Amino acid sequence: MLTFVGLGLFDEKDISLKGLDAIKNADRVYAEFYTSCLIGTSIEKMERLYSTRIHLLSREDIENNPEWLESAMHEDIVFLTGGDTMVSTTHVDLRIRAHDMGIDTKLIHGASISSAACGLSGLQNYRFGKAATVPYPYISSRGKEVISHTPYDTIRANTIAGLHTMVFLDIDVEKGFMKIPDALEVLLQVEKSRNEGVMKNRLVIGIARAGSEIPAVKCDFAEKLLDFDFGHPLHILLVPASLHFVEAEALVKLAGAPEEILESIEK
Repeated sequence: MLTFVGLGLFDEKDISLKGLDAIKNADRVYAEFYTSCLIGTSIEKMERLYSTRIHLLSREDIENNPEWLESAMHEDIVFLTGGDTMVSTTHVDLRIRAHDMGIDTKLIHGASISSAACGLSGLQNYRFGKAATVPYPYISSRGKEVISHTPYDTIRANTIAGLHTMVFLDIDVEKGFMKIPDALEVLLQVEKSRNEGVMKNRLVIGIARAGSEIPAVKCDFAEKLLDFDFGHPLHILLVPASLHFVEAEALVKLAGAPEEILESIEK
């Protein structure tokens, strides 16, 4: 049996009771934190609370060489991930591999940023379109800076369709966790190069450390958030389209948005 357990958003205490029971009854426990990580904890803290050893897996162990998976054919194996367990395509692929090997699988879900961001901001979850990720710019072999236009195109398409956009921020081994102002700089730079107006005078919402006791939630126009300090990671950016009056009121009262946005909303 292979049981996938989502650990939730922030630290080792976010796990569900079902997830904790699965860990305690497992023959072996594995975890990966390259698709998502719990910024408020460590492997050592998790092992103390869960009273078991946790074997940390690399990307190679998951995607290219999952030899450990064979043990689930005759043992109860638990596989831990941050957030909700099946949000990442990598985990869906792993479950399919297990199925093809004749291994039974079970899912124990955890809190996801996809729903938490809606709750913290007040935006309605059914009004979101395709999500996007802002990657760090990089230097090509020709020595030129390369900036992806894909997240900008996604925001543009969602806006035309009247849908909000959830924008994930890059995590790089050398550069670390991308911050909201960094992502906004990238999007505004793309806009300037294309002479378009998707982000100009655009209301955006930045969220940091969702799931912690002191999450940061701030809504303002994109240019004004370039200098806002959201503190420690993880960060995520929301780019709303047109607002329902309840959403607008929530952004003003819960996320510090300018009250002027209420004037343009019809109840």
